Parts: sequence; C-alpha cells; structure tokens
Amino acid sequence: MACFFRRSVALQLSKVVGVSEDALIPLISAVPVSKKQTTSDLRVSVNSLLQRGAVPPDGDLQTQTQALANQIKRDAVVEEVVAGRGVIHFRLNRLILAQKLLEQLHSEPDGFGVKSDLLRHLQGGRTLVEFSSPNIAKKFHAGHLRSTIIGNFIANLKKALGKDVIRVNYLGDWGMQFGLLGAGFERFGSQEKLKTRPLEHLFEVRPYRDVCVFHLLSLSLVDLFSLGLQVYVQVNREVESDESVRSAAAEFYRRLVQREDQALELWRQFREITVDEYKRIYQRLGVDFDHYSGESFHDGQTQNVLEELKTKRLLKTTEKGTGVVDLSAMGDMSSYATLVRSDGTSLYITRDIAAALDRKQRFGFDEMIYVTDKSQSVHFQQLFHILSAMGHEWAERCHHVAFGLVQGMSTRRGEVVFLEDVLEEARSRMINNMRQSRTSKVLEEPELTAERVGISALIIQDFKGPLISDYKFDWDKVLQSQGDTGVFLQYTHARLCSLLRRHASESYSCRDVSPLTDSRSVSVLQHLLRYDEVLLQSANDLQPRHLVNFLMTLSHLVASAHRELPVKGSPAAAAQARLCLFSAVRSVLANGMRILGITPVDKM
Repeated sequence: MACFFRRSVALQLSKVVGVSEDALIPLISAVPVSKKQTTSDLRVSVNSLLQRGAVPPDGDLQTQTQALANQIKRDAVVEEVVAGRGVIHFRLNRLILAQKLLEQLHSEPDGFGVKSDLLRHLQGGRTLVEFSSPNIAKKFHAGHLRSTIIGNFIANLKKALGKDVIRVNYLGDWGMQFGLLGAGFERFGSQEKLKTRPLEHLFEVRPYRDVCVFHLLSLSLVDLFSLGLQVYVQVNREVESDESVRSAAAEFYRRLVQREDQALELWRQFREITVDEYKRIYQRLGVDFDHYSGESFHDGQTQNVLEELKTKRLLKTTEKGTGVVDLSAMGDMSSYATLVRSDGTSLYITRDIAAALDRKQRFGFDEMIYVTDKSQSVHFQQLFHILSAMGHEWAERCHHVAFGLVQGMSTRRGEVVFLEDVLEEARSRMINNMRQSRTSKVLEEPELTAERVGISALIIQDFKGPLISDYKFDWDKVLQSQGDTGVFLQYTHARLCSLLRRHASESYSCRDVSPLTDSRSVSVLQHLLRYDEVLLQSANDLQPRHLVNFLMTLSHLVASAHRELPVKGSPAAAAQARLCLFSAVRSVLANGMRILGITPVDKM
C-alpha cells in the first residue's frame, strides 16, 4: 500500500511539474526511520526531477526546491510539504497512513510490497538460476553452503516478484577426476560398502603407499589441507614416480567418454548415490531444485558448439594444437579462451556454452543467473563474451553473482569439511542455548526448532554484508540472541506469534486505528512504507543485505513497540489496534524471512 501514498504525492507533484504520476512514482522514496524521529514520511530529490527533465534547470537549487514546495497543495493524505536541502519532504496523515497500510496487510498479507507499482516492471518472464552445483562422489563440502543459500534467495525473490523461476543444480559429474575415482574404485572399492555407506566409502583413504592416491587427487585444495600439507606433498611425489596410476585414470576416463557399459554403470552409481545424499541435505536447508543437470549431459553436445564456432570463424587453432576463441578487443589474441585441448577433448567452458544453448532452447528463459564464488568471475566473463560473439543477444541477460570465502568455520571436532557437520553443530549449539534460556518454551519438536533457528543464524550471518566480501565465521556471534542475528529475528517472530496466540479468542479488526498515532506505532508504520523499495533494491543488485537490514530494523522497532504498547490491560480499542499492528508486522517478517530462505518458527 506504499504505492497508494506515493501515488497521492505524485498526483500533487504532477500538477506542478506537468509530468505524469507514473513517471514520478519511482522518484518518490520513503524516509528511513531514525532515532531523531523524523516527522516526514516520503521525499523526492529535486536533482532527480532535474535529471528526468521534470523541471527545467532554473537558478539556485535551494531556491528552486523552496519554490516547488510552495506550489504543491496539501490534501487529505498529504498534510505537510517541507523544503529541505535539495529535497522536498511530505508528511502524511497519520490516521490514513495506519488505516491504508494495515487494511492491506490484514486483507492480503502475502501481496504486501510485492504488488507495488515500483515492482510492476519486474513481473512476468522466466528466470533460470543455477546454484549449489557440487561435485559428484564427494560429500557436500561446507564451501557449497554459500552458493546454495544465495541461489535459493535469488530464486525466492524472483518468484515473489512474479517471475516464473527454474532452479537448476549443475553437477560437476564429468572430467578426468572421474578417471581417478573410477580407477581407484576398481582397485580398492567394495560394492558392499558402496551400498551400506556410499559416500563415506568413496571418501575414505585406502592404503596405497600409505595413502590412497586416487582419493587425494579428487579432492579440492581445502580438503587436502585438512588432511595435511605434508601428506599432500608426499602424494604428489608418489604420483610423479608411479605412471600406472595416471595411466589407469586416463584409461577409465577414455572408457567413460566412449560410453563403455561397465565404466558408465559405475559412474551412474557414483552419481545416483551422491544426488540422493545431496537431496537429503537440501531438504534440511529447505532448498529444492526443478532440474538436476551436469557436465555429463552436455559433453556430447560440445562437438556441435565447436562446429558452430568454426562456421562463424570464431574458433582458431594455436601452434600447440589447442582450439581457442579470441577475446581481445583488437583481435590480436592478447586475450583468449581455450575450448579444446590438443588431444581434441573439451573443457569446462565448452560444456558451459553447450549447457547455455541447450537451456535457452529447452526453457526459453529471459534471464539466466549463475551463483558461484568469485574465483570463477573470469570464466563467466569469457562465457558471456563467447555467447555474445556467437550472435546470441540474450547473453546480455546472463549474470554471474559472485561471492567471497568464509574463513574460520570449524566445529568442536575441528576444522569443517562437510556441510552436514555445520548443520549438526548449529543444531546442537542452538539446543544447548535454548535449554539454558529462561524464556524458552516447552516445544513439541525441540530439535527441529533448534535446527531451523540454527540455519537462520547461518543465513543471516552470511547475508549481512556484500556477497563479494570474505568474512570470518564466529559461532558465538552467529548464535547470539541479541543484536542483528538470525536468532533475534526468529525470536521476534516467535514472540509475536505467542502474543497473537494468547489473544486468539479475542476478535479484532483494523477498522479503528486511531490509537496508533503514537510515535512508536508511527515508526513501525513508516518503516513498513520502505518494504517495496527494499525488494526493488534487492532485485536490482541481487544482494540480500538490503532485506536483512530491513527485517532487523523492523524487529528492533516492534520489540520497542511491544514493550511500550501493551495489549493486556489496555482499553479495548487500543488493544484491538495494537493486535492489528503486531499481526501485520508478523506477516511482513515471515514473508521477508521466507524470501531469504528462512523457515519462521512459531515457538522458541
């Protein structure tokens, strides 16, 4: 309903500047609530009016601001117009502010904010989001947590704003590492253990000159460091002196590429086992996917990609025999991407090109978003450049959302390797905190509540700053019940639910909101005016911190209101109006939390 107030201001402003209301609405913003208790509710920058050509440049900015403010008429909605420094402030009728906002939140809580005029241009169309994308035959590493929760947030946000969203998990399920894994399994593996404890068996270290070479070579550097740098150095020395290991791996991968039945069957086992394990963990995180894909699916399509690149004279052969695409602005090969090895095999980027073309044909997306860590930024720049050079204009609507690294994440058992260790740690620490808290309620499913609150804490910690930034992880800070944490956010929601349950037998309506003109209530209402702007900002830069900051401020404001505006013992009219306000805030908190990927809890 913030759009109602913007339109009311735009109506009065349009009469002065001669520009349509629709053109003015995006220029009008809500004033952030501050401790100084700013009296205005909405504002418009005169500079923004100048830039849009709504007013001609005419002398001193301040003089022009004052002149415009003097010409704008007051009405039943806009009670006061004040000229600030290059900004015109509008004070709304407090009774109408409360009435209009709470009416919509009471009648259509899920539509609040997302159906605003500000967001209308974002509605419709199809968005494909590729995220999580772990590697097959490895347990879900903690490093994939960021991609998973960031991608889930983006998909949730796009869906809330009216997009048709396709969630894709693009698995690392092809390449030489499967030659190493397959050869290693044929030497040391056990089908019985693969059935009873599959990923543990694929992950465990088997004897081979003190360590299992195929296992270690299939790990990331983070994993290797967790097993010890000394072992890593030793293994590399052993590999250098044992050509049979590399030969066996190359032979197994060759059998895979040639679709040899026995090799493919073993590979399928690795893939199915891993996907089943991942789905179980995704369920704990509240994440799902519409489509599980992978490099293997597109490996057979790379030849068509290479043929198209040759036809368009984009693929060139180097002296070393590799196939490359020139990315340089001057066409001098000062920058290029390698798409084919000298032996004719494709690379990761070749399969990514094939995947993008296949997705466009199959899903007809309007935009595609990749969520990976910032180390892959150059890869995606090259990918989008090549797609554009091939003549695909939709490449301009492909985006890479990059994120930084998490430092210092560990459990009581030591450094974290697996995501499941993180989830277990969050749950156990949260259960312990809840048992020690004097305000904790008796819960039917304490472990489920603890897990949801613990995951909320992980998500909020991750989303508080710019995604591109690295950050240091600290369990004590993450699970604090006070401050801007996921625990505090869940506690605020649960406390409002508790209040509404206690008064469930009392019927209340939002017809008489006259008791909500006090400063505490007005601050909450003013902040709610900003919700659609925050969603727009989040949609524009795909950063969750805007929504996190909004929800945290709302939680602090309603906590103060809850202390100072009691329901019990108040006159009936005041009690009803306050229940209406608290119910509205609970709805907005829940909606915002779900967009972030957080499941709200009703009791804590």
